[in-house]
Amino acid sequence: MRISTTIFLTDETIPPVRLARELEARGFAGLYLPEHTHIPVSRETEHPAGGPAAREYGRTLDPYVALAQAAAVTERLALGTGITLPAQHDPIALAKQVATLDHLSGGRLTLGVGYGWNREEAADHGVAWATRRELVRDRLALMRALWAPEPTAYTGGFGYSVRASEAWPKPVGGAPRILLGGAAGPKLFAAIAEQADGWMPIGGRGLTDSLPVLRAAWEEAGRDPKELQIVPYAVLPTPGKLAHYAELGCRETVLQLPPAGEAEVLRVLDAYAAYVA
Repeated sequence: MRISTTIFLTDETIPPVRLARELEARGFAGLYLPEHTHIPVSRETEHPAGGPAAREYGRTLDPYVALAQAAAVTERLALGTGITLPAQHDPIALAKQVATLDHLSGGRLTLGVGYGWNREEAADHGVAWATRRELVRDRLALMRALWAPEPTAYTGGFGYSVRASEAWPKPVGGAPRILLGGAAGPKLFAAIAEQADGWMPIGGRGLTDSLPVLRAAWEEAGRDPKELQIVPYAVLPTPGKLAHYAELGCRETVLQLPPAGEAEVLRVLDAYAAYVA
């Protein structure tokens, strides 16, 4: 199984260049970075784990800038968002960012996508909370039109459309691997089957019960069962947990690193190195 990592990189943590070099030197498969543009201090929305958002949420580096730095100093390290929030982006500009990063990194990008949990953050981007899932679907479709090999128009339902256009560079494989994050449920599983290459279950809990339901939705949509990718995300590892994921057919797991300085992050990397071996 491939062992990747995720971390809230901030202005107070180990920098992306240093971390990327250390990950590649130790044999880790990839680096995934989360996204928050800002965390409004006036709160109505609790963090999904309860209580206020931790300090690092409001200090998170832009994932595309940080991943570009990581790409520039590595050759094999896979790069990913975990997760990006398409509802909070202009999809034409985001399509260009994603395609450029994938092109410059030699096709190393995975686009981990989500709907978000922070109503106040989304509202500042003009997102209507009740329709955010449909908005993400629409924006991914527009982005795919810009990545198409021939100029392709797309008329969206949320105020964004694009004419048939020349839009280069293209992602190396036509589109980056797209994984949807979120809690198990019929809406999410239907979206994965329609729009994505697989699922990023946060923490990896409950997969024994959830995977048969997802696989049924996947096959009902006419997708090849062999192509479904399950990537447990933000996992605090144990040998038994990783063995369980492998038995379920997971080919990659993303381990959580602390949002800390260099010494602490490298200490944890050294502890995780046993799983890479």
